Amino acid sequence: MKILASFCLFAALTGACCVPANADEIARLDLGGAWKLAKEGDSARIAATVPGCVHLDLLAAGKIPDPFYRDNETAVQWVGESSWTYTRSFEVAPELLAKQHVLLRCEGLDTLATVKLNGSELGRTDNMFRTYEFDLKPSLKAGVNQIEIKFDSVVPFVAAKEKQRSIPTWAYPGAGYVRKTPCNFGWDWGPTLITSGIWKPIGIVAFDKSRLDDVLILQNHSSGNVTLAIQATAAPMIDGKLKTTVSFNSNEIGSGVAAFEGGKATVDIAIADPQLWWPAGMGKQPLYTVKVDLLDDAGNVLDSTTKRIGLRVMHVTQQTKDAPMQMVVNGVPFFAKGANWIPSDSFAPRVTKDKLRRYVADAVATNMNVIRFWGGGFYEEDDLYDACDEMGICVWQDFKFACSTYPSFDKAFLDNVKLEARDNLKRLRHHPCIAVWCGNNEIMFMRNPKEWTKTQMSEADYNRLFRDALGGEVRRWAPQSDYVTGSPDCGDVHFWEVWHGGKPFEAYHGIHGFVSEFGFQAFPQPKSIAQFTDAADRKLPNSPIINYHERGTRMYLGVKDDGSKCTDKIITTIEQYFRKPKDTECTWWLSQIVQGYGIKTGAERWRQEMPKSSGCVYWQFNDCWPAVSWSSVDYYGRWKALQYMAQKFYAPVLVSGMVDAKAGTVKVYLTSDCLQDRKGTLTWTITDAAGKALSDGSLKLYIPARTSRQVQSIEKVSKASLVWLKVDIDGKTVSDNLVTLSRPKDVNLVDPRLSADVVEKEGAFVVTLRAEHPALYAWLDLVGLDARYSQNFLHVTKDSPAEIEVRPATPLSKVEFEKALRVRSLYDTYSH
Repeated sequence: MKILASFCLFAALTGACCVPANADEIARLDLGGAWKLAKEGDSARIAATVPGCVHLDLLAAGKIPDPFYRDNETAVQWVGESSWTYTRSFEVAPELLAKQHVLLRCEGLDTLATVKLNGSELGRTDNMFRTYEFDLKPSLKAGVNQIEIKFDSVVPFVAAKEKQRSIPTWAYPGAGYVRKTPCNFGWDWGPTLITSGIWKPIGIVAFDKSRLDDVLILQNHSSGNVTLAIQATAAPMIDGKLKTTVSFNSNEIGSGVAAFEGGKATVDIAIADPQLWWPAGMGKQPLYTVKVDLLDDAGNVLDSTTKRIGLRVMHVTQQTKDAPMQMVVNGVPFFAKGANWIPSDSFAPRVTKDKLRRYVADAVATNMNVIRFWGGGFYEEDDLYDACDEMGICVWQDFKFACSTYPSFDKAFLDNVKLEARDNLKRLRHHPCIAVWCGNNEIMFMRNPKEWTKTQMSEADYNRLFRDALGGEVRRWAPQSDYVTGSPDCGDVHFWEVWHGGKPFEAYHGIHGFVSEFGFQAFPQPKSIAQFTDAADRKLPNSPIINYHERGTRMYLGVKDDGSKCTDKIITTIEQYFRKPKDTECTWWLSQIVQGYGIKTGAERWRQEMPKSSGCVYWQFNDCWPAVSWSSVDYYGRWKALQYMAQKFYAPVLVSGMVDAKAGTVKVYLTSDCLQDRKGTLTWTITDAAGKALSDGSLKLYIPARTSRQVQSIEKVSKASLVWLKVDIDGKTVSDNLVTLSRPKDVNLVDPRLSADVVEKEGAFVVTLRAEHPALYAWLDLVGLDARYSQNFLHVTKDSPAEIEVRPATPLSKVEFEKALRVRSLYDTYSH
């Protein structure tokens, strides 16, 4: 058997067969679509869809219950413990078979696979993150062919490895021995659903002379000028030419041709009037298209590829004694505002392009500029990076290692990891959104200076994997990218003393730097809870089934814990900061308010003290299944209160306060991420809990670009008062805030007498909220219906009504909308 390394650039396979106009050009045959699937030892076969996975095929065939509903996860554990075989037949034309090189290209096999064609073994795989190619010439025939891919369960494999030599882990024992999605085995926010299957495209690629092995695009920025160096490698080597064309806004702006020598060629193209790519909030995201053609001596196109790039220089400076870790783009340091990304579904093939784009749009809508792609998932599809390129979200890209030691003492394992890194670096390196590559998540805490122990790996083996192997691959394949060995190994901060340590939210005030992990959990929306429970499960806020979907104290299903410790912690914290909720549904809503309150406490303080602090990336953005978790957007895409609050605490211009309750003072800070200086007006009003004005003031302000400073100190403020802050620029309010000198539970709110006026507007509705008295954390909801809200969980006063645009998921008349509309505030959640 013979496995060929996947050096080529291969476009996504579309259509059953791609027949080139030029006889020398590459031909492709897509093998995706309908397959058959059978469990080992079972003659019965079911329909399967490729790309896909075993769980999804069994679910579609009605062979298993929905693993996300109630506690069905326990009923499907046998799926991951079993071995499975995919089969299909396909026809090959004599013209394709006649090509000199005919390869089976597998872009993702999960994970321990044996591949056979017409009964002959082609090879075996052991890494779901790699692309494999197999030589088909000895086994392929014209006409009908039969392909079979058997997937052995990884469960006995990791158990045997762990028995042979146990490696320390915080997660599933032995999982570090196999290269597959770590959180497949379970995590403290996700289920144990160990997948297998053909999870990415598969097909045949055939050619005669040569193809593109590699295309690397380097950028040289100097004195406002940009030159691209497009380096290509062809294999097998030929005496052909490399033709490169650069386009912007569909117009060709440069081209060049170079001869291949020794299988390599480089074309340099100067970009006239280069338009730089900027993160969201700092500028635009212009994208250039680079088309690369491999030509033979006669000028025939043998192979081609296109890449979209952004012109930018991105760096991450690591922490020094005098400065925190810092992201810098085009020479401009910026404060990182964002969240941590986990897989958006436990079953990766189910994730759609639209879903990924919606998440990125959600990030932009909340003024984020960074998402950290955490190390316990999988390398995401290009669709996600494309969306980040287009919308200006910078990506902190972890390699897929997290919370476990790994057998870097094994040369074969290291070699496998290097090939994994190579494949993904070559696929992703051209995306302008990628700000930094990172070796791992939190494994620095499992590092021993001398030797392996029961809880740690040796520093030598840590460095062998994360400094030398992965760092070396980044230097080789993405030489203009920054790399750090791990997080928080590079000067960033993971601060978990609030959630895990029980400290109050105010503990965030004592932390400084680039905070890349911190968080607090909340229940999802009642609509979401209804989707994974039955009615009896919803009588208590933390019923056994709801607790089952809380994984904060168990990293995998085998850990004996019912989740109640975490839901109890949420409820206890609610009552530490807010009053006791009056019923189950109010408990769920209040958990979201307290989550947002806590994250806001940290985010505002770190923005106040920039540049002493340089980043706030909370844990976590999304969910992989319906859960009680740290997410700000739940599995079904519904925003929690935190996501709405982030719109304000991540705003480009932020007014915020730092309280000294004993002294009765509020220090007012003004923070600007803008690249230009601005002028504005600060206004403050002090009221009692009923909204009666006690004092006010205003101040004309000069707002320097990219700075934060204290601009005012408000004295003699009572603990019972509400301090309302607002900043206007050019007559428009750009930031507003509420500061209290006591916790919200100590504010004696009165009935705000909220009202809502509804105006229909082009498929949406504009709801104007008014209140006779302060309505804190006022929010809208449509009973039984989904909608997108322009803002929510905001404060409304008699002098400051709020407009919220609501766009229902399904068309509604105004009468239907008003009937479904529900308006509430913090006052409505209390028992009083």
